[in-house]
Amino acid sequence: GTVHEAMTDLVQLMASLIDSSGKILVPGIMDDVAEVTPEEDALYETIDFNCESYKKENKVASVSNILMYENEKDLLMARWRYPTLSLHGIEGAFSGTGAKTVIPAKAIGKFSLRLVPDQDPKRIEQCVSDHLNKVFASLGSPNKMNVTLLHGAKAWLSDPNHPNFAAAARATEKVYGLLPDYTREGGSIPITTAFEEATQMNVCLLPVGACDDMAHSQNEKYNKKNLINGVKVLGLYLHELGELDGPKPSLCRCVELTPEELMEPGAFMRGFKCKCFM
Repeated sequence: GTVHEAMTDLVQLMASLIDSSGKILVPGIMDDVAEVTPEEDALYETIDFNCESYKKENKVASVSNILMYENEKDLLMARWRYPTLSLHGIEGAFSGTGAKTVIPAKAIGKFSLRLVPDQDPKRIEQCVSDHLNKVFASLGSPNKMNVTLLHGAKAWLSDPNHPNFAAAARATEKVYGLLPDYTREGGSIPITTAFEEATQMNVCLLPVGACDDMAHSQNEKYNKKNLINGVKVLGLYLHELGELDGPKPSLCRCVELTPEELMEPGAFMRGFKCKCFM
């Protein structure tokens, strides 16, 4: 070769982010991750989960039949409550079928980190940027490298030991005949944090889908049965909320708003600050 190829640098940079065992190699990423409490640990004991079924659902059984963790609790914690880093693709390289000796002048690597509570997106961005810049400098390459963040948001976690969750659990049990598991999941729903901060109230995500819906994929589906039961759960959930003794902002008028105030964006949210018991 006669030039410093961009792809050679990029592959080494991507490989410096995570190893084959799933360990994140970026310094500082794990610093703010909270320790597992006895209360949280106990929640995993009753969850109906099977590693062998998980292998089949994720097509692992037909390849290696080996997961990162064979213990159910460790696997769920890795999936739900610890940060992850995944490599998604390379843009600018030849990726079609067949053989081509194309050398790209520019290559872009794409990866993501799933953040967990107590992690600050700005700090994580800095950790990743510092790491990649350090690794790139060690390569001694004359090429240029830029690190760009496309999207970042704080993780959201609510307290399940709350009457709001109890109401949702009772509604779910009445429809499905089973008590629900309290789970965590990786996803991008930053509106939950906005709701909780604006209302200063407990927020509960009430799932009505299935684990095999393959959300956002080409073959995404939604079962009709879950749609029907979801309507039932929502109705019963609202009924159970009405049975609670506690703040009911929709009924309270202790925070009166003038017509002018109601014209202000977000003014109606003030009413949710009410904590009157009814």
